[in-house]
Amino acid sequence: MPLPLAFLSASPEGAHLPLQMLLVFGSAKLLAEVAQRLRMPGIVGGLLAGILIGPSVLNWIRYDDLLRALAELGVMFLLFQVGLEVKATELLRVGRVAMLTAILGVILPFLLGWAILVAARHPPIESIFMGAAMVATSVGITAQVLAAKGILQHQTARVILAAAVIDDVLGLLVLAVVSSMGEKGGIDFVGILTSAAVSILFVVAVVEFGARTVNVVLPRVTRRLKVEEAEFAVAVIFLFIMALLATYSGVAAIIGAFLAGMALAETASKRLHTLVHGAGELMVPFFLASIGLQMDLSVFGDASTLGLGIAILIAAILSKGVGCGLGAWKLGFKDAARIGAGMIPRGEVGMVVAQVGLSKGEISQSVYGVAVFMSVATTILAPPLLNFVYRDIAPAEPPPDDDLPLELG
Repeated sequence: MPLPLAFLSASPEGAHLPLQMLLVFGSAKLLAEVAQRLRMPGIVGGLLAGILIGPSVLNWIRYDDLLRALAELGVMFLLFQVGLEVKATELLRVGRVAMLTAILGVILPFLLGWAILVAARHPPIESIFMGAAMVATSVGITAQVLAAKGILQHQTARVILAAAVIDDVLGLLVLAVVSSMGEKGGIDFVGILTSAAVSILFVVAVVEFGARTVNVVLPRVTRRLKVEEAEFAVAVIFLFIMALLATYSGVAAIIGAFLAGMALAETASKRLHTLVHGAGELMVPFFLASIGLQMDLSVFGDASTLGLGIAILIAAILSKGVGCGLGAWKLGFKDAARIGAGMIPRGEVGMVVAQVGLSKGEISQSVYGVAVFMSVATTILAPPLLNFVYRDIAPAEPPPDDDLPLELG
């Protein structure tokens, strides 16, 4: 039973912001320490902190606009930091494998999610929304684990990151199709094709030309500035510009943040890496805790909803693991398993789809609860699973020579 504390509601004026930040940041870091002492990834502690202080357990805090903003900043800095460790040429080398991984990792989850709800006799549009919620991958969680283990340069990590970018474009297109069906009973093919073309053009242009352009422009701009930490200031401005352009082009802001970091990867100084890492240490706990804060276990008081939630969770794990693993099968069983595990977490992406469905009145509160549970549970299960499949990979392993194509797609 939730145990709200009286002082939380009776706090004086002006105490709301520091109190929220204390509870979220403090609990996330405390449980991250506990998780690491238990030989689990620290991000598991951050995720569990959100569940602990949220409506499911202690009910100390609610997910509101402030926490949403802090969480979005957190995941942007996380993906920016990851992008700084990845060169565009490395993603291009795994383009075809990543494309096949992303496509199979979209088709299988969608079909399984849809089929389970149809079998449970839910309305067709509700079944389609559940399938859409199971499609996209939350790359922020996997990227955090791989970065912490120092294996972002491993071939499978490059495939996961490239597939996640493609996955995001495909997932948003699926959401556009489903939303169009719910609103009009038909599909706006012109609008969807236009969005697809703009999204793909944006990603390809940044991957192909971003690093070369930044290599020429950024050093010249930085040398002319007299403000302290000029490189960091320019880099953060570039991060927000790219995040903004990404949203206008039809993909998520976090993809823009990742591409911004990747464009800077070849010129970034050690000092910039240090400052970005510090910003991430401050902001990422809000992203992790926010995922747990959005889960409400009270919807599982009904046995049928509980059964549906378990079935959807199993399907979510198997569909991404098998679908994405098959897409990377040419790399061998071990690497295919690593890539499949890395694509499992749905995180905030699955919850966004569920929120769209709920706001449009297309899904019930219980199905929304199942979708959120699936998103949170896959996110919590992914880090220990990644630790297991990468247990025999040494940190900072140089990328192997391979025969994968040099073109994206």
